[in-house]
Amino acid sequence: MEEFSTISVEEITKQDMLLIIKALEYTGENTKIHSFIELKNAMVKQLSLLTNTSEEELLVHLQR
Repeated sequence: MEEFSTISVEEITKQDMLLIIKALEYTGENTKIHSFIELKNAMVKQLSLLTNTSEEELLVHLQR
């Protein structure tokens, strides 16, 4: 298997990305494992930087 350290999100649909974000949030809140919330926050932050929008705007856009 080829080694990699990053994954591209080019092929993930908006609906799937929102589902991943919501699943991380739900899991973090219901298991009290903070790593899930931290990962969700990091993903939202990186996506908002890539799209030059605020984190709130990004989440609204994904929900459309």
